Amino acid sequence: MNFKKITLLALVLGLLLLSACGPKPIRTHQAQLDTPEHHVSNGNKFLKAGKIDEADRSFTLAKELDPKYSPAYVGLGLVAASRNDFKAAEKNFDQADQYADGKTQSLNLYVGYIRYYTMGGKKVHKKWLKKAEKYFKKARKINKDQPDAYYYMGLAYKKASDFGAAKDKFAKVMKISGEFLEEAKNEYENVQNIESASEGSKLARRIAQLPEINRGDAAALFIEELKVDQIFERKSVRKFDPSYKGPGKKFVTGVYLKAPAATDINDDVLKADIDKFIELGIQGLEPMPDHTFMPNRPLTRVEFAMLIQDILIKINRDESLATRFIGSKSPFPDLRSDQYFFTAVMVCTTRGIMKARDFGTGEFQAMGIVSGAESLLSIRELKVLLQNY
Repeated sequence: MNFKKITLLALVLGLLLLSACGPKPIRTHQAQLDTPEHHVSNGNKFLKAGKIDEADRSFTLAKELDPKYSPAYVGLGLVAASRNDFKAAEKNFDQADQYADGKTQSLNLYVGYIRYYTMGGKKVHKKWLKKAEKYFKKARKINKDQPDAYYYMGLAYKKASDFGAAKDKFAKVMKISGEFLEEAKNEYENVQNIESASEGSKLARRIAQLPEINRGDAAALFIEELKVDQIFERKSVRKFDPSYKGPGKKFVTGVYLKAPAATDINDDVLKADIDKFIELGIQGLEPMPDHTFMPNRPLTRVEFAMLIQDILIKINRDESLATRFIGSKSPFPDLRSDQYFFTAVMVCTTRGIMKARDFGTGEFQAMGIVSGAESLLSIRELKVLLQNY
């Protein structure tokens, strides 16, 4: 046997040995749709919906069927990143890179890397944006019109506060159309709102980029940006004492004791603003029955709509605002006209102070969280409206 034949035989045997030592499927196909592709598809849908545990299970099912299926590891990497476990995420992406087979899987890997570096930011790399841009360029070499690559790169630029670049990427998704079209439209408008809302005070610039605001932030915004306490004073709106008064009177050396309206804000940096706001007795953002304010709890769109409605009622001295839309047909597919907050939502939306959250479906998303930009723009609209009163 000559040397060439021996070399070829050794190579074949080596490949067979490597194949034998590689990962083996943990289980076998059990149903028509029990395929790696189907489970990864489900996992991506779960990720998009924020259902992390369900996504984890789907990607794991895909990996069990095919331990060399790169998209399963990309999905598991994104699951780990969602849980802030970036070591596990990196390990999964290393495996996804190792097993990526063909252009489609490579493209999926590169888009996954863009998402990973955006989610982790400086926690995973001090030059995370450069890393994301590197994989975006790789994705474009495979397909220059891949919508998810542009969409997630837009989110990366948004996180980096490069709003011009972010809008450019979202606009490209809208031009390509198809998948991610509605998400890109929403994000494009969101970035525009952030840019607009960032004009003004230092507080406004800080708040504008927050994906959500809490109850403490909201109280500060209404005091600092709207100056609602001064408006109430100017309009001679009656202020309410929200502090707890138990049965009978309690005196210590002739001094009346009253419990604080909120017992959990003493160490809060926004305590002064929260105290001022509580004194106004505005419904929708008042202390809880147990005398806590919960300043760190995210503010819902329902709470936001109700407190704006109450401000208008108090300044207008018009209690009929609270019942004006009873019996009206709801213009929102996710909002019934018999819900307790329906009128508050209608008061805000018919005056241009708030709008539907999802432009594609027209949903208001009452239990959604208020973003910083949304709160600032709504307060500006309210400020213009109040000039007439």
